[in-house]
Amino acid sequence: MSDESRPSPAAGRPGTPVAAVIPAAGRGVRLGPGAPKALRTLSGTPMLIHAVRAMAASRAVSLVVVVAPPDGAAEVKSLLDAHALPERTDFLVVPGGESRQESVRLGLEALPPGHDIVLVHDAARPLVPVDTVDAVIEAVRDGAPAVVPALPLADTVKQVEPAAAPGGPEPVVATPDRSLLRAVQTPQGFDRATLERAHRTVSGDVTDDASMVEQLGERVVAVPGHEEAFKVTRPLDLVLAEAVLARRRLNDGF
Repeated sequence: MSDESRPSPAAGRPGTPVAAVIPAAGRGVRLGPGAPKALRTLSGTPMLIHAVRAMAASRAVSLVVVVAPPDGAAEVKSLLDAHALPERTDFLVVPGGESRQESVRLGLEALPPGHDIVLVHDAARPLVPVDTVDAVIEAVRDGAPAVVPALPLADTVKQVEPAAAPGGPEPVVATPDRSLLRAVQTPQGFDRATLERAHRTVSGDVTDDASMVEQLGERVVAVPGHEEAFKVTRPLDLVLAEAVLARRRLNDGF
């Protein structure tokens, strides 16, 4: 294994058991027609399997819950059974809902007692290094109710008003200080009780689980993310992901 994918001994210290919930019920329409995004392949292996392996690479993670499409739980279970996964990690597949928020809630409801730290990870981020996973876990263990991995922005950001017509010019109203902005990734880590309270309390559209915890007034902290934890959303992202995997194979000598 490369240094970026090798399980970290630090995260294997005795501590609160950790579960990871991977919502994988979306269709991924921006990747075009075909299989759901999580089932698209990278180097012959479904993205979902890469994402599950990324969570299981952390020795702190003892359970991974995959939230499948509502009518696809059996297919996802067969997929997991067909691929080599770490024996030390348990896996559970549950049907998801119509929205990401509902799918995460269903994954949380499926967790057995005792897993008091929960990671929520996008299946479309298949290449997150284990060091990033471990950093999120350690920050929760250190007392943060919610933790996000994040990267500084490379581009200048503009705040705009909506265009008068679709595709029309958008008036710029502000240029935020990008030194104070971060691009947030996953896995996001939570104290389980806090995340469950957020899902019971917060309604409406949200883009990530940390924003739900923010709405509770709870503290959310950021730890360094990683450039390889990017989200595979568009066809060009698939090309980049294949290049990352090819580099890892070269570095690992196989």
